[in-house]
Amino acid sequence: MDNPQRSSSGGPRGPRNDRGGRDGGRDGQQRRFGPPMRRVCIYCKDKTKVIDYKNGDQLRRYLTDRGKIRPRRKIGTCARHQRELALAIKRARHLALLPFAPDHVRGMNA
Repeated sequence: MDNPQRSSSGGPRGPRNDRGGRDGGRDGQQRRFGPPMRRVCIYCKDKTKVIDYKNGDQLRRYLTDRGKIRPRRKIGTCARHQRELALAIKRARHLALLPFAPDHVRGMNA
């Protein structure tokens, strides 16, 4: 009943004590579990920043490469400013300042 792949060294991945320390051996990368690092809303922190639908370059930062609005947990805005951002992005899309769909998707039907 001796399994040739299982040895006293801890299995195919090596001994358990050699797999890394507390951070899992990722050498300074972000931790996987536990409470996430608290982000502060940049619009709450800097009171002079305003969300304007006419400023397409600023709003483009909050879109994915597919043209979707990024979620709050990814960009770190508060609920109030996330609602304002979504409204400004939708207004800018309506005025053709921002795309509804990315270029590579729009060009497929042409």
